[in-house]
Amino acid sequence: MASGKTSKNKRKPNVSAVNQRQTPWLMIGGIALVVVLAAVFIGYPLLQRNENRAFVPSDDNRDPSLAIPGVVTQQYEAGQHILPNQQVAYTNSPPFGGTHDGYWAACGGVVYPNAVRSENLVHSLEHGAVWIAYDPARINGAALDTLTAKVDGQPYTVMSPYPGLDQPIALQSWGHQLKLASADDERIDQFIRSLRLNRFTYPEVGASCDALGPGAFDQDNPPPFVPAPPQSAVNRQTVFGERDAGAQGAQQDGAVPGQ
Repeated sequence: MASGKTSKNKRKPNVSAVNQRQTPWLMIGGIALVVVLAAVFIGYPLLQRNENRAFVPSDDNRDPSLAIPGVVTQQYEAGQHILPNQQVAYTNSPPFGGTHDGYWAACGGVVYPNAVRSENLVHSLEHGAVWIAYDPARINGAALDTLTAKVDGQPYTVMSPYPGLDQPIALQSWGHQLKLASADDERIDQFIRSLRLNRFTYPEVGASCDALGPGAFDQDNPPPFVPAPPQSAVNRQTVFGERDAGAQGAQQDGAVPGQ
């Protein structure tokens, strides 16, 4: 006769060890995602700040542009001026230093729609400005908008088309030049950060970039670009070499404090 008692030996259901100790993959994945996002949102800005700091001039790093690939440099004598009806036979195109007009081109974030006389723009470099020149045949549309945004309204920057440029873009500071193919190249910002108003690299610290006006340099009607004459044309009367002393009677720079 079957007993009505429940067997004490009745086996309990098996419980898998995996079920007993399930790995919380969802939680681990969430934590990992938070860590990655923190690294992106905290680490990347720190990296950017460190990179930007590398191109800020200081007593310990007077010319950060020397670390930018492609930058070329030359030494030029400052303060050598010519008259508005004279020219300089520059050896670099665009020029980035040397003898220049006694009147500087307005360079307080000015974007000139047409090519401007180089002799005036070189004077702006002497005052600490950065000049962005571009080939109008190759830089237009979005690329032109990108360059314009870097200059328009920005102090001590100036931009103009430059016919016949051998590269799409050329950046100039006094004694420094960098030629590039793309308006999106990060070296544009590095160049500007390194050299605009860098007191260690341009000769007339404290000089103005303000517009001079009609009779000197008219920002609204600037003297047009004229290609540099050949070296064979140098006569020190109408055409000067880029390392020649200035012409007699040329405007002397009164834009520097104390002059």
